[in-house]
Amino acid sequence: MRQVFRSGGLLAYPTEAVFGLGCDPWNAQAVDRLLELKMRAPEKGLILIGAEFEQLAPFLGALARPALQRALDTWPGPATWLLPANPGTPRWLCGNHPTLAVRVTAHPVARAMCQTCRSALVSTSANPGGRAPARDALHVRRYFHQAIDCIVPGRVGGLPRPTPIRDARSGACVRV
Repeated sequence: MRQVFRSGGLLAYPTEAVFGLGCDPWNAQAVDRLLELKMRAPEKGLILIGAEFEQLAPFLGALARPALQRALDTWPGPATWLLPANPGTPRWLCGNHPTLAVRVTAHPVARAMCQTCRSALVSTSANPGGRAPARDALHVRRYFHQAIDCIVPGRVGGLPRPTPIRDARSGACVRV
């Protein structure tokens, strides 16, 4: 799995609610391939997950401590937060936004992947645009056939839908 990640491959893996698709966030070709496979507009931006905040920190800009603390108090866990992006963060991650969606995951498989890869991972639901997210490896294969380089086995967590997304500055919920 780590070799697939380092070589720009695409991974599918269980997360808190659905199977995710991921890749190396610094690899533009891998991200382009992922977006094309999902039929996702690059302007939308992506989510990054990490095993710990330090894996996400290089992608993030300055934020007032109380706002940052809002996010830190929920991690690790199934809460995704919009935080200001570092000016050096690739546009292919942020899309048309000054923020980046990030989560310190508590899902054991996703967390172990970030630890094994020693990196944050791009994490977006495993589904083509307009289709329901895959909740198991079989549905990932049905959607994407052989286009995924590595499907990591495991069960999704207990959430009924993808994690909520909140803006750390305002606390507003942008995805329920």
